[in-house]
Amino acid sequence: MEAPPFASPASSSSLFSLRNKPLSSPRFSHFGNAKQSRSFSVRASSSGDSVVTLLDYGAGNVRSVRNAIRFLGFDIKDVQTPQDILNASRLVFPGVGAFAAAMEVLSKTGMDEALCSYIEKDRPFLGICLGLQLLFESSEENGPVKGLGLIPGTVGRFDSSNGFRVPHIGWNALQITSDSGILDDVGNHHVYFVHSYRAMPSDDNNEWISSTCDYGDKFIASIKRGNVHAVQFHPEKSGDVGLSILRRFLNPKSDMAKKPGEGKASKLAKRVIACLDVRANDKGDLVVTKGDQYDVREHTEEKEVRNLGKPVDLAGQYYKDGADEVSFLNITGFRDFPLGDLPMLQVLQYTSENVFVPLTVGGGIRDFTDSNGRYYSSLEVASEYFRSGADKISIGSDAVYAAEEYLRTGVKTGKTSLEQISRVYGNQAVVVSIDPRRVYVKDPSDVQLKTIRVSSLGEDLASLFSFILYCL
Repeated sequence: MEAPPFASPASSSSLFSLRNKPLSSPRFSHFGNAKQSRSFSVRASSSGDSVVTLLDYGAGNVRSVRNAIRFLGFDIKDVQTPQDILNASRLVFPGVGAFAAAMEVLSKTGMDEALCSYIEKDRPFLGICLGLQLLFESSEENGPVKGLGLIPGTVGRFDSSNGFRVPHIGWNALQITSDSGILDDVGNHHVYFVHSYRAMPSDDNNEWISSTCDYGDKFIASIKRGNVHAVQFHPEKSGDVGLSILRRFLNPKSDMAKKPGEGKASKLAKRVIACLDVRANDKGDLVVTKGDQYDVREHTEEKEVRNLGKPVDLAGQYYKDGADEVSFLNITGFRDFPLGDLPMLQVLQYTSENVFVPLTVGGGIRDFTDSNGRYYSSLEVASEYFRSGADKISIGSDAVYAAEEYLRTGVKTGKTSLEQISRVYGNQAVVVSIDPRRVYVKDPSDVQLKTIRVSSLGEDLASLFSFILYCL
């Protein structure tokens, strides 16, 4: 996952220490569906073989990688010094953020030389997303920017002129080109990608390539040489298929290696996204609910909030049923200080422990001043959600206000929530959620906005496009 260079108050040189500095939040007495941390009956080993060294330099969401590793029965040691890299028995580098910012952190901390030495000695290594791209000679992302130079080639942006949207987001198929070990039985399945830049195959790097993927052009999806592996996709977000890839890397000799079921993947897959509206009920517990235009109370004397289940439980069930993404929308998040919503942060934390597909969260993500006069930017709010396990942020009302202001002035200020968050975490980390309103008109010429003409009317959602409408 890539983003333009960091422009937040936290400079790239300080990113390495950010993971240990969460924002403080007020305490709440009702956590709704907070679960105890899962304990696993199967551990990799009680010896040092159960330890995985993780290089997390502090940008973006690597909680899911941590959770996946722990889910598979391994303990984690965080890299604090270059020597920790050299001492690792197996090293995972889930790179996120911008190429230049990552290289700056690695260079300033001396991690770049340690990484090169570790990989050149054919030690067990797994790079994920940017963790693959950094192995190449350079990147065109806000560059050119020099990489680690271990693999010949330049990382370039996808060509959008052929009609393919950038970033490349979604589940796509792999074409296995050589025996890679960790990709056994994966070729017929989809894996999850989210990136704007990619490395291209060439005669110079062909011996490194273990799989490719097609998105407009054929690009490198994974590499392997000896014990060194790296993947452009996100195994920690690719469900059972991704877990099988991680399991094979972490414990290649294990008889417990679980093979994914049969698949028939050949191209970009259609999406199945579970969208859960979440709010607190009158007891303060978070529940999943549904209603008409935010009227989610039962039509009874008590008028209780309609309770369809607990967010963590339902997210887990949708994941088991085959959803490839889960979206939480806190429908009352706009009312209160979003970072004071500790239960919602905990929903993300507990969900990410057992749901290994992308998680999106929305509701109340905006600039905010609390009751003590402390100002929080939308970037700070989003960062806390990312640290709690979100992969994407959904912005609703604030996006509408930003669009209205731009249409009025024609000026991009760089200060809107959309601009702030996408500048740091990348365009792929921000989505816009809009509720359309159906309005009937007698003739398309009656309004300046786009209309759709149909032959029949209807009341349900399926009839949304069955009459002339426009969206406000």
